[in-house]
Amino acid sequence: MTARCLLRAAASCTAPGASRLLQSRAFCPDLVTRKMTSRRKTDHLERTAANFRQMAAFPATVCGIMNESEQVRRLRLAVTHPDFSFKAGQWVDFFIPGVEKVGGFSICSSPALLRREGVIELAVKYSQHPPAHWVHRQCTLDSQVAVRVGGDFFFDPAPLSRPVDLLLVAGGVGINPLYSILMHAVDLQRERLARGCGYEPGTVRLCYSAKSTQDLLFQKSIIQVCQEFPGKFFCDFHVTRQSQDVDQEIRPFINGGRISEQVLKEHLQHTAGDRETLCYLCGPPPMIESVSEQLQRLGVARDRILFEKWWPVVFQRTKARVRLEPGPTAGPVRWRVPGGRAVPAAELSALGSAD
Repeated sequence: MTARCLLRAAASCTAPGASRLLQSRAFCPDLVTRKMTSRRKTDHLERTAANFRQMAAFPATVCGIMNESEQVRRLRLAVTHPDFSFKAGQWVDFFIPGVEKVGGFSICSSPALLRREGVIELAVKYSQHPPAHWVHRQCTLDSQVAVRVGGDFFFDPAPLSRPVDLLLVAGGVGINPLYSILMHAVDLQRERLARGCGYEPGTVRLCYSAKSTQDLLFQKSIIQVCQEFPGKFFCDFHVTRQSQDVDQEIRPFINGGRISEQVLKEHLQHTAGDRETLCYLCGPPPMIESVSEQLQRLGVARDRILFEKWWPVVFQRTKARVRLEPGPTAGPVRWRVPGGRAVPAAELSALGSAD
């Protein structure tokens, strides 16, 4: 599919007006399946063509860079256009001058940070995929990019909505949209305590699995939140290949092994019986499928299990088996942001490659 066709497909599922987010579904309840009919690698724009996305791409400036782990770099982007907004859990199309492919990265910061400071944050894992490679090898302070918000996976309660309990289940870098949701719930809780009004979150429980403690992103701030609001926010870290001693500071929160059905059962038992529980999942497809099935066996209704459906998947054949692995998160497109203005999606296909 050509870049022009991809952009037409993306534009076809947007709402009229760049300053307004659609009131679309907050989740995609369909289960992820391992049955694949094609081994062709699909790109980010193609995989997300049916998802909501804004009409415009907005110019952004890299104003902060830090290493979140050995393989993950965290970017802070200044996006000052007044029409730019997002909901906790959504992602951005990531346009880079001179890079043909478009990245797709989940926002890991909360909407309140954008309102307070005019910035969003992304945590990008290193790979040879051109946008991710650019983030790790070429991106510098003051680099100019463009971003366009999309996604039907988010948590955005109205101020007078009834409280719900949240169970957030993350695997690897799938923590990104769930960390955004977690911090959004934290901001709502702080606002409620400061003003005495607004949405009051129920309990929020994060169950997060990674290979080792070095791969647990945002661990310090997650623990700080749980210590700030004991009895309200909880975290449960699982490591599957830990080879070094665990730091004393995080040891009380660490468990060995994968997230099991028994672990999920214990978390659900601690949610309030008189409140609804929403389960947000993000991680590799086999994990999403397994956790979804386990939650349903534990009595959670299918439409209360919410997750990203467009996680990139390709088949890789080995001598003995076929396994699912994350694929590249990009699609071919050329772009330029003339004059620093927001560029409607319909115009992007007519623009040449940036210098």
